[in-house]
Parts: sequence; C-alpha cells; structure tokens
Amino acid sequence: MTPPAIAEGLLAWNPGSGLTRGLAADTRLLAADSWLLREGTMRGHDRHRERFFRACADCGAPPLGQLTEFWRDMTMALPRTGTWFPRVELVRGSLQLRLLLRHAPELRPSIRVWAAGQPDPRTAPRRKGPDLDALGRVRQRAAGQGAEEAILIAPSGIVLEGASSSVLWWEDDTLCMPSPQLPILPGVTSALIQEQARRTGVRVAHRERTLQELEGREVWLVNALHGIRPVVQWSGRPLEAGEALRAPEWRKWLDTVLEPLPG
Repeated sequence: MTPPAIAEGLLAWNPGSGLTRGLAADTRLLAADSWLLREGTMRGHDRHRERFFRACADCGAPPLGQLTEFWRDMTMALPRTGTWFPRVELVRGSLQLRLLLRHAPELRPSIRVWAAGQPDPRTAPRRKGPDLDALGRVRQRAAGQGAEEAILIAPSGIVLEGASSSVLWWEDDTLCMPSPQLPILPGVTSALIQEQARRTGVRVAHRERTLQELEGREVWLVNALHGIRPVVQWSGRPLEAGEALRAPEWRKWLDTVLEPLPG
C-alpha cells in the first residue's frame, strides 16, 4: 500500500500510536542517521537501519522490538515521490524516537574543501548524532573560507574524515581510505564503494596520510546525501587538487544501487 504524502517536518514515535506530528522540545541527539531518498528509492536501507540500531544500543535505547516497530512505521511514512533527506533520531531524556522529514538540498557533483585541517571536535566519533551541532559549526567556518566542507585531522596531523563525509583517495590504481582503527564514523556509502572496488578487482588499502600528502591526488568526499564528490579545489592552503578521472564512472555506478523502499 502506498502511504499518504507527508509534509516536511518532525514526527515523534510512540509504541502503539506510531508516528505523530511532534514539537522539537528536545533537540539533543544521542543517535541519528540520514540518507538520500529519491522517488521512493535509497541506497543501503538495511545498512542504515543496522548502524542506527547499533548507535541506539550504545545509548541504552528502547528495546529491539520497539526499534523494529519504529523502523517499520518510519519506512512506511517516507514519501515515495520527490527528493528528500530524512533523518531518524534518538533524543536525550525520554529516549524518544523521531523522524525528521526534510526536502533534500541541492545535490552537487563536486566539492570545494577547506584544507586548513580542523582538530576533531567530536565526543563520540563512531556514533552519528551527538556531535552534529559541533560539526555544523566546522562547516560554517569552512563556508567563510569559500568551501562547502572541512577536513578533520588527528593530533598527529593524519586525515580522519570530512565534517559530514568520509574521505577516499586514489594512489595510482589503489583506492585508499583512513584506517578503521582511527576515530572515524563507519560510512555506509564508503562501505558500498569499497565492496564494489573489491568485486571489480580494484585494490583497496588503509593508509595514514596528512593533508599535504593528498596534494595532486584524486580525492573523494562521500556521504549518503551527495554520494561521491571529487575535490576540485582546496582552500586555506596552497594545495593543488588532482584531476577527477575516476569519479564520473563511479558516480554512475552509485546511482545504479538505489533500491525501492521495502513495503
């Protein structure tokens, strides 16, 4: 059954009554997850569910049965037409589950990145949600430098990830990414790309690099909203961006893994 169209806004979930129009009384997030929803299709539905469930479990969340009911009701409520950027949330206090329905912003095929190297402000780097406000402030500072994103670095200067993106780059024919032992968010889109690389015989490697060591390389910032965005300009320091030779083909492939929502 196709669900009725729902307007942009916040919906709170309660056992038995399901999703109802809610007020943003508490915006302090314990856990969150979001993705691109295009004409009723998305990438990695099950992966986003599993990541959100794990994040909730880390917070002493509602029991698995309630999480499963929430996810079912949330999925049925998602619009099947238009382009959206929904976010599921677990908030502090009452541990309430919510769905924030948002129209997707303009999707961009490339990105300008502030290369000053920002110290990691996160308190829970492996869990999406608690640090979204702090990361938003990092992106605001990047915007003041004419960029859409900023790179977070470890105290050693090693690249971690973007404020809202995973970082991948190419060294010759090897697709590289930071070590999973570093404090980084397990990215759903990054994982999909790495699995496709292995399926097609592309070498994948975890490497530790500074921003300076990424100069001249094809660097991608990837997330569930924009997919793959090659870096076309570094701002804040004299770094030269590498030519985006592989990105167009991989962006086309990523569009092929959009799947209809279940139910």
